[in-house]
Amino acid sequence: MNIFENTKMKKFILPGLLFFCFTVASGQDPQFSQYYQSPLYLNPGFTGITNQQRATFIHRVQWPNLPQSFATFAASYDIWVDEVRSGFGIIATTDRMGSAGWRTSTVALNYSYKVKLSEKLVFSPGLSFGYGINGLDRSKLQFGDGLEFNGASLDPAFQRLGNTQYFDFSSGFVLYSKDLFVGAAFSHINNPNLSILSTETRLPMKTVIHGGGRITIRRGLTKGAKPDYLTPSFIYRSQGLVSQMDFGLNYHIDPISLGIWYRGKPWETTVVNSIQQDAFIFTLGLYLKSLTIGYSYDFSTSGLSTASGGAHEISLVYEFEAKPLRRAAKKKNRMIPCPTFNSKSNFWN
Repeated sequence: MNIFENTKMKKFILPGLLFFCFTVASGQDPQFSQYYQSPLYLNPGFTGITNQQRATFIHRVQWPNLPQSFATFAASYDIWVDEVRSGFGIIATTDRMGSAGWRTSTVALNYSYKVKLSEKLVFSPGLSFGYGINGLDRSKLQFGDGLEFNGASLDPAFQRLGNTQYFDFSSGFVLYSKDLFVGAAFSHINNPNLSILSTETRLPMKTVIHGGGRITIRRGLTKGAKPDYLTPSFIYRSQGLVSQMDFGLNYHIDPISLGIWYRGKPWETTVVNSIQQDAFIFTLGLYLKSLTIGYSYDFSTSGLSTASGGAHEISLVYEFEAKPLRRAAKKKNRMIPCPTFNSKSNFWN
């Protein structure tokens, strides 16, 4: 007998299954392999860190071979304002998963302030204030049992399903020089409640530590010669019971970059005594005058390698001139270095 044909059992099983699925899905934030192509998502300290206006878009499709893949979008805009030595930005994200239209969408306002510690060192703390909506589409849930009337379920648990709205607060900082940078970000400081069952399911705070730099191989001093260099970096994420490490490097020779990365924790083993690993990541970047186009593919090294199809990701970063309100302010602050992953000759501005 199908257990869902039993009315009493369904009243307990439906909420339990939904709670379990939601807990697994919401226990960890969505991630991007090209994390520096969505800087405001990574760390609010990156807001306004270039002397240009900047618009970004990134789209990730994870496990495309499964019936319902996971899809994540993020778009942002930020600007540096010389007069107040501050960066202002806005970022919108949406994460879609499963066949029930489960979606989490957020919009956040970011702010950062630049403190010039010396001629070669800058400290950039930042804050993010967000608003989110989380829930599923009840019209996509179907039950073939006696608790339906005119195609609609009469189960009380089903009627309690809905969307939840919440506020979300984050902070972070970036400390950087011309050649190196390190930063940390702390997301969901207020542990928002994301439950859609009128209960309480708190989203744990996420801690991110990241860093990187630039290593010049050849400077391209002769006329027409192109400089080439490496940009290694790492990122460590910890949220609830889950932690993850990415590290690797890009090789740049204008206007192209190639990169290889590894996601996993080789110093840890699983319960079956195998290495804790997730994926190898291959990246390709094309750097035009104002536009950067990036693509990455995650080749899964876990047990999902043959079934999942890995993950595809594409990113766009467009930078355009930001004219100062007062020319004197622009001249005063123009020497602040700004680390970004691009292949322009003034990589650190």
